[in-house]
Amino acid sequence: NDPQRRFTLSPDDLRLLNPNTRTAPICRSRRDVELIKHIYRRVPVLVNEGKGEAGNPWGFTGMLMFMMNTDSYHFRTFQQLTSEGFRLEGNIFVRGNERYLPLYEAKMIHQFDHRFGDYHDLPPRSKSTELPEVPLDRLQDPNYRVLPRYWVPEAEVETRLRAKGWDRGWLLGWRDVARSTDQRTVIAAVIPRVGVGDKFLLMLPHIPCQAKSLVASCDSCVLDYCARQKVGGTSLKYFTMKQLPFLPPATFDRPCPWSPGETLADFLRPRVLELTYTAWDLEPFARDLGYTGPPFRYDPERRAVLRAELDAAFFHLYLGSPEEWQREAPASLRELFPTPREAVDYILEQFPIVRQHDEERYGEYRTKRMILEIYDAMQESIRTGIPWQSKLVPGGEG
Repeated sequence: NDPQRRFTLSPDDLRLLNPNTRTAPICRSRRDVELIKHIYRRVPVLVNEGKGEAGNPWGFTGMLMFMMNTDSYHFRTFQQLTSEGFRLEGNIFVRGNERYLPLYEAKMIHQFDHRFGDYHDLPPRSKSTELPEVPLDRLQDPNYRVLPRYWVPEAEVETRLRAKGWDRGWLLGWRDVARSTDQRTVIAAVIPRVGVGDKFLLMLPHIPCQAKSLVASCDSCVLDYCARQKVGGTSLKYFTMKQLPFLPPATFDRPCPWSPGETLADFLRPRVLELTYTAWDLEPFARDLGYTGPPFRYDPERRAVLRAELDAAFFHLYLGSPEEWQREAPASLRELFPTPREAVDYILEQFPIVRQHDEERYGEYRTKRMILEIYDAMQESIRTGIPWQSKLVPGGEG
């Protein structure tokens, strides 16, 4: 009996929202349907399989490196390798010319964070499926490397990566597991060139330096909101990721609307670098982005501001300006959200676990407040032509 929870999807809507599978999204309200249709009219899916190469502008290639069941004969534990005479250097076991690389599992990473979980911190014989939170003092040590549950032969990792034509010293991927109790649905990160379990799905972009734009897109609130209209269970598989909206690479070569002196790629680069490059084991990624300095200090307060700046930026890019909203958004959407700013407010309210976490820690929904403040400041800059100024200098002091 609630008209806001009844809606109609036409065949054209299904082709728009899920062009590869033609399946229905799992929207819970008319607001969600109208909003994601607007986003998908502006932003294409990551891979439109019906358009050949033109439908894959990122040159997206997926990879499952090690299956945790059928590939387990490659896995070695800490005790096995030490008993065989291997010594641990960082988080790599070495014996002569033999090397065993860590096998990263999904629970070891989080958004912009390749050191989120460390099996060394898990109590012996623990049955927990979660890893303890890594202390801040360790995260602020650029030499600190997380320890996995298993290690795999480096030669096997290299064989599998070379078969995909991947020659960079880092990998990009996301967690397959997307539970309703998690703060976020799409959890992506850049990690070192290591072994990877099958719950961390890899994406190998055609042009590696564009990975900064990909990981920033993946970890944005607006893309996460779209994913929540697609993920019906607890897995974020390749077929779902391919049908999420990603701005094409050429978009990031355009002038930044709130900072006309730089491109969108210029805006993203220092922020993604500071959020990602916090330890020496990701030096190859920093070098591929043209940065030759040391890792950035892991500073939670700075990271919160940098992430809010990225989120505000992607809201502008995905939803458009107020003028575009009036011109492009159908009356059925403008009836629900007269302005894009009201849509941003609504989307941020769809993250109840983030809100709960913020209120417990800060006494307010800090994430939402910060994003909206920066979003408003960027909009004022676009309106007046006066360049927007960050409160920080990404990669520096501020």
